[in-house]
Amino acid sequence: MIFGAFERMVAFRYLRARRKEGFISVIAGFSLLGIGLGVATLIVVMAVMNGFRQELLSRILGINGHVGVYGQGMALVDYDPLADAIRKMPGVVRTIPTVEGQVMATSPVAAAGAVVRGVRPDDLLARDIFRSKLGGSAAEFKAGDGVLIGYRLAEKLGLMVGDTITLISPKGNATAFGTVPRMRGYVVAGTFNVGMFEYDSGFIFMPLEAAQTYFKLPQAVTQVEVFLDNPDRVPQARAAIHQLTGGNARIYDWQQANASFFNAIQVERNVMFLILTLIILVAAFNIISSLIMLVKDKGRDIAILRTMGATRGMIMRIFFLSGASVGVAGTVGGTLLGVWFATHIEEIRQFIQGIIGRELFAAEIYFLTQLPARVDYNEVMTVVLMALGLSFAATIYPSWRAAALDPVEALRYE
Repeated sequence: MIFGAFERMVAFRYLRARRKEGFISVIAGFSLLGIGLGVATLIVVMAVMNGFRQELLSRILGINGHVGVYGQGMALVDYDPLADAIRKMPGVVRTIPTVEGQVMATSPVAAAGAVVRGVRPDDLLARDIFRSKLGGSAAEFKAGDGVLIGYRLAEKLGLMVGDTITLISPKGNATAFGTVPRMRGYVVAGTFNVGMFEYDSGFIFMPLEAAQTYFKLPQAVTQVEVFLDNPDRVPQARAAIHQLTGGNARIYDWQQANASFFNAIQVERNVMFLILTLIILVAAFNIISSLIMLVKDKGRDIAILRTMGATRGMIMRIFFLSGASVGVAGTVGGTLLGVWFATHIEEIRQFIQGIIGRELFAAEIYFLTQLPARVDYNEVMTVVLMALGLSFAATIYPSWRAAALDPVEALRYE
């Protein structure tokens, strides 16, 4: 082993608090606590950031296609042959012709802006994100007699399944007295809850034929949504679709639509990593200060050990082990605490909310209804190695000072 039994015995004896060195042990204890809390906080924050990105990506791409193919004009005609041709491309899972438009949704008690998407019922209900999140009658929606609305929008408008929702389109009908907004009432066939505030509070789905009639797009759609087996293969899919359409279509993918959003998350994640790393760095400086004080206090003991035959390397290893053990213990404890906290963060949030009686995670602000966390063990390993590296580096200078101590000078005035 690198450290002998004598070196380990002396190093751990120096770490135990005695009345004379109690203050030094207190500093070492705070160093251990600081490293542990720093590592735990860093792991939890990285897990939450990863969870945010993963949850937002899965929900955004669960509602929206990875690639949207639009016509050069206002509408896309002959969309079924185009959708079939794109579906046969490598990596394409499904294609969904869609009619999209903005409306004002009203009820007897309230009104709210909403986005209407017209899709074929089988295409909508085939999506994983909708299979187990519908409340109401899917059969009525398939029959083309109703619409599906987000559950938060239903709460806002005071609607229940079976009630009538009135949609008002800004693209009205031209009359002799001017443009009159187009109004139409639809039965609420059901509600959906995909777990993302933006969609649950502002989206309405209706059958494709009904949407074509309402938005006056007979035999046409606004876009064809393309779903891929891998969201990162968007550049290859764009090139293939561009070649298929001969450049006669506009192509818009999820990376373009959400670039600023996900870039902001990545920047915030990197900044948080840098800031929280400083906590570990401050704790490492505490190790340096405690070891320097320990070396100063143990000068007489070091001199005696040297006169008894201890080498400079032995002295250096003794103090290196004293400081490194604090860093290792703090890192191990912080890692266990951080991983446990990250994997149970939603239960902890619910528990704290129950105690203080206030909401800690508002869906209106953070888009999601639950606090997500996804532990990436590669990142955990990076945090552990960084903490151990800083802890080991912090012990080098005090250990070298202890090894370089001259026994004659240390015992001169004893």
